[in-house]
Amino acid sequence: MVELVLDADPLFATLLGVGGRDDRLRDVTEAGEAELRARAVAIRERARAADQDDLTVAVVLHQADGLVDRIDAKLVEHTCSESFLAPVTGLLGLLPLVRPTTDAARRGSLTRLAAIPGFLVEVADRNRAGIAAGRLPLAHLVRNAVARIERYLDDPDHDPLKVVPLDDGLDVERDRLLADEVRPAFAAYRDFLVAEVEPHGRPDDRPGLCALPGGDVAYANLVRMFTTTDRTPEELHRIGLDLIAGLAEEYAALGYPTLAAARARMSALKWRDAEEMLAVARATIERAERAAPSWFGRVPAAKCVVEQVPEADELTAPKAYYLDPAMDGSRPGTYFVNAHRVLEQDRTAAESIAFHEAVPGHHFQLALLQEVEGLPLVRRMAAIEAHIEGWALYAERLADEMGLYTDDVARLGMLAADSMRAARLVVDTGLHALGWTRDRVVAYLREFTVMSEVDIQSETDRYIEMPGQALAYMVGRLEFERLRAEAAQRAGEGFDLRAFHDLVLANGPLPMDSLARLVERRFP
Repeated sequence: MVELVLDADPLFATLLGVGGRDDRLRDVTEAGEAELRARAVAIRERARAADQDDLTVAVVLHQADGLVDRIDAKLVEHTCSESFLAPVTGLLGLLPLVRPTTDAARRGSLTRLAAIPGFLVEVADRNRAGIAAGRLPLAHLVRNAVARIERYLDDPDHDPLKVVPLDDGLDVERDRLLADEVRPAFAAYRDFLVAEVEPHGRPDDRPGLCALPGGDVAYANLVRMFTTTDRTPEELHRIGLDLIAGLAEEYAALGYPTLAAARARMSALKWRDAEEMLAVARATIERAERAAPSWFGRVPAAKCVVEQVPEADELTAPKAYYLDPAMDGSRPGTYFVNAHRVLEQDRTAAESIAFHEAVPGHHFQLALLQEVEGLPLVRRMAAIEAHIEGWALYAERLADEMGLYTDDVARLGMLAADSMRAARLVVDTGLHALGWTRDRVVAYLREFTVMSEVDIQSETDRYIEMPGQALAYMVGRLEFERLRAEAAQRAGEGFDLRAFHDLVLANGPLPMDSLARLVERRFP
């Protein structure tokens, strides 16, 4: 399974620090995906015949199923803008993060650059196939992709694809490739989007998968993959509505009887500049690191680095994100903060986001995996969103138990983040299963969350191009909270919270039903 996952996304392998594929890009051709799918189906059948209580078997089965579901959804044909998922703009966001440390990796990076023109042609072919089949992108997201490529082309002197210096004259060849082949290929793909894709783009009143052929089935499969549950979109929609209603009571208890009052308080709290944003992120993480040993039996030895999202990626990148450390040590675990229109961003949620993305959230979860001995590689690298994002959302509330929020304004930020994650259950299912328009999603987020307008717009586009992924956060957190409460009830006064945290982190990302069995065995 490891080889299949890495073959499916060689750039992911490089960022993970696993060598051997540093010269490759994804094979996005229909033939290439068909070959990957056949391999995944064969692995899935073997896993189904194995011991279903074995954690590694459960992970392998989830990863094989997930690859089949993603290929069958044909997202590559109509995903244009999202900064990590979209095949073209994703290159511009991820390639600058590669840090080749060996001669082979440096030479491989040149081969990968040389492959970009052919890759862009293959993506264009898939876009054409999608148009022919009625799987059309959203027109305004096509325009976003065009703008992202143009920002790249407009500044050749600061090309992010040459951020890493190469040795032995390789930098000369790299610069020639970029000037003579890579940038012209991006320009040609931009022109293709303008001439052939945007005219076929869907309007904003049909943004969901349910507007596309086979979209209902594709979305149901993606929901199952991302949540690792059998809950239907309609069930998740109702859970989100109920959570939103319950959060109103917490806002009131904090002194905000209406969301309008909370929004007014938050609107007055803006950043002075990007430097202040970075300083607060670093101070918050350091405070959490000092408190962690009282709540965790084991913490990662590696510290979390804080960096600013590159300016060229700000428009399409998330508000903040974490990139786990490379296994070969070439890149530390890094928390990226997005300073896009920084003076318009409220600062209220800065602490909760840092707890989510860094400590005790993703950094504790993913950096620790590289220090656990004996864990199979497939368990270290498994992309099981309900576990990964569920833990990080759990960490936001855990930080409150740990006394890490500096004041009630920071706790207001925690509630604001909760509102967004609960609203995701409503609007993601609304978009892709219930036929909501983009305007309806925006209106719902304006009414039932305290997100800034900048975040509302960017998050809405994210949900459109990453169907189902946003569901994993709250579904996973609710499961972590349930498992902890039931374990504590069974253990009584002998319940060891540090042991619970160590257990759910040290075994790597798991499907939530497998995690439940693990907890039940440890806390019978």
